[in-house]
Amino acid sequence: MSLVRRSILLLILLALASPLFFLGHRYMNLTFLKAQMSVLLALHHEHAFFFTAAFFFLYVAVAALSVPGAAMMTLAAGALFGLIQGTLLASLASSLGALLAFLGSRYLLRDYIERRYAERMRNIDQGLEREGAFYLLTLRLLPLFPFFLVNVLLGLTRMRSGTFYMLSQLGMLPGTLVYVNAGTQLAHISKPTDILSLRILGAFALLALFPWIARMILDPWRAYRALRGWARPQHYDRNLIVIGAGAAGLVSAYIAAAVKAKVTLIENHRMGGDCLNYGCVPSKALIRSAKLAHQIRHADRYGLRPTSAIFSFQEVMQRVQSVIQQVAPHDSSERYTALGVEVLQGHARLVDPWTVEIKDTEGHIQRLTTRAIILATGASPSVPDLPGLEDAGYLTSDTLWEELARREKIPARLVVLGGGPIGCELTQAMARLGAKVTQVERSDRLMAREDVDVSALVLSALQNEGVTVLTGHEALRCERMDGRKFLVLEHGGQNQRIEFDDLICAVGRTARLKGYGLEDLGIPTGKTITTNEYLQTSFPHILAAGDVAGPYQLTHTAAHQAWYASVNALFGFVHKFKVDYRVIPWTTFVDPEVARVGLNEQEAKAQGIRYELTHYGIDDLDRAMADGSAYGFIKILTVPGKDKILGVTLVGEHAGDLLAEFVLAMKWGLGLNKILATLHTYPTLSEANKYAAGAWKRAHTPQALLRWLERLHHWRRGN
Repeated sequence: MSLVRRSILLLILLALASPLFFLGHRYMNLTFLKAQMSVLLALHHEHAFFFTAAFFFLYVAVAALSVPGAAMMTLAAGALFGLIQGTLLASLASSLGALLAFLGSRYLLRDYIERRYAERMRNIDQGLEREGAFYLLTLRLLPLFPFFLVNVLLGLTRMRSGTFYMLSQLGMLPGTLVYVNAGTQLAHISKPTDILSLRILGAFALLALFPWIARMILDPWRAYRALRGWARPQHYDRNLIVIGAGAAGLVSAYIAAAVKAKVTLIENHRMGGDCLNYGCVPSKALIRSAKLAHQIRHADRYGLRPTSAIFSFQEVMQRVQSVIQQVAPHDSSERYTALGVEVLQGHARLVDPWTVEIKDTEGHIQRLTTRAIILATGASPSVPDLPGLEDAGYLTSDTLWEELARREKIPARLVVLGGGPIGCELTQAMARLGAKVTQVERSDRLMAREDVDVSALVLSALQNEGVTVLTGHEALRCERMDGRKFLVLEHGGQNQRIEFDDLICAVGRTARLKGYGLEDLGIPTGKTITTNEYLQTSFPHILAAGDVAGPYQLTHTAAHQAWYASVNALFGFVHKFKVDYRVIPWTTFVDPEVARVGLNEQEAKAQGIRYELTHYGIDDLDRAMADGSAYGFIKILTVPGKDKILGVTLVGEHAGDLLAEFVLAMKWGLGLNKILATLHTYPTLSEANKYAAGAWKRAHTPQALLRWLERLHHWRRGN
């Protein structure tokens, strides 16, 4: 269809929709329907055929043009034509209108969308070819999205129009029946007390309960579709098996044991997972030692004489290992066994949807059947595909702790690949402990998820400590020459070589997906295991939590997901809970710390969300001055004209701790006025939060009222 024809057709549709849109807003309501019921019934009685035809075509037009009134038309069908005829009319008209909207979207927009988003649309079409019928039926039975959006969006795909019509007809029929039944009761309401009749209350109660009834039908059907062809066990050895003993796995197993379920936790390597052994715990221990060395060298900032920080790098790394050992009992198999969890050491693999095979370190194999499974297999460091990297050798956030613990000295020349949180934390710590560090980042700035001013402050902090930061540099390959190692980079079309003794890959983490039998069962995966809002995979009783499920790779988020995964796994047959991602905090432990919850400026702009910005500089805070940490800032995004918090970015000493007050406020809907009205101890860093709220308040001071108050005080002085 040519552009001219499309434009003409679009103008015609707009011309038809405009009056219907106006009439829909004005007349498509219960008040008008009740007031005109006697007139409409009389017209139906006198001109049955023409009235019915006019009603049918009006309904088709309303549905096809996506104007307000489809639900009211369905109620009117019941009130005017009764249950049987009304259901038939409404069902046919709504399905035909949906088909016309579907075809209109296809002919007007699909070519343009396919040209602009070819690859994305190809992936969507492939997914719809596999599961499109099921998802369309689900959307029709459970109105998760407005019906008109379903019509328009599916019209942009390559779904067959016949399939769309038949599934729409079938899926909308139960809902149409419920609405028409409710509409039949409108004719019986002649006085206010009629509303309290059991018949009418029952009809509208059914209308309200329909989404839950539909879900009760769909959930077992979804489970049947996923599990058909598999032989279900006659009985189960366990209520729950958890694979992986990191943060998500430990919390899942703990919750299951707490509610007296029979639960088995399987770990192939070390209890505590990445956080205890390779991530949060060792990195923070290293950062603390490095910070103290930095403070000793800069003791003059505190009125003391600066001196060299004399230390043994090997002893620093031994302290890191000792901290791990101090924390380890919290995550130990002994502790969890005492809590009622069966802990098994070995590699777990799914044999079928209910059977897990465990192979221990000696090669012995055990099989257990279970009602539910939680996959909490975590993630491992990503390693870039660089020519020569394997030959040159490299470290990751997993391997560096034990490797460096064997060294007497810190690497003299260190390259850190990656400018995200892990890369920045390791860069600063190693530089403070005496390494000459070069940090390489492919994008144009460090910590690209944060706002530009945050990235700039972190860059300045690293450069002031002697780090060479190369942003916008692409790593091409590693080379060895005469026993020396080099990293070759490209920047602005020019190549350069950097010599190094050790190289740390800190370019992100990849979910552990291989070797667990997911492929054999056909459980969909991408960068992570594909789950729904309840953390269920394609098999409703197999769930995923933590790094392997995404979308966040944070220890506290893994524990947060674990609650939902375990409760849904054990009690989902009664009720399931959607994971709440509304308020997710995180902190990067560089100095100064960078902490954030909710939106920042670049995200708000990208999503088109209007906001007001409040900025408070921590250099104005008394305690920060006393501590020698008077640097950083708080940025708060709020709804324009209101104190509702959309997001907070906090940069400064103990930013991660200070963020907790804003997390609490956002979680429970408290605005900046509540923070301002809360008493904060003086002098503490926490006062920064109150002063930031005060900065917002000053910007919203009613100036007109202040002018009147000034006049009042002037008058009271007798002037």
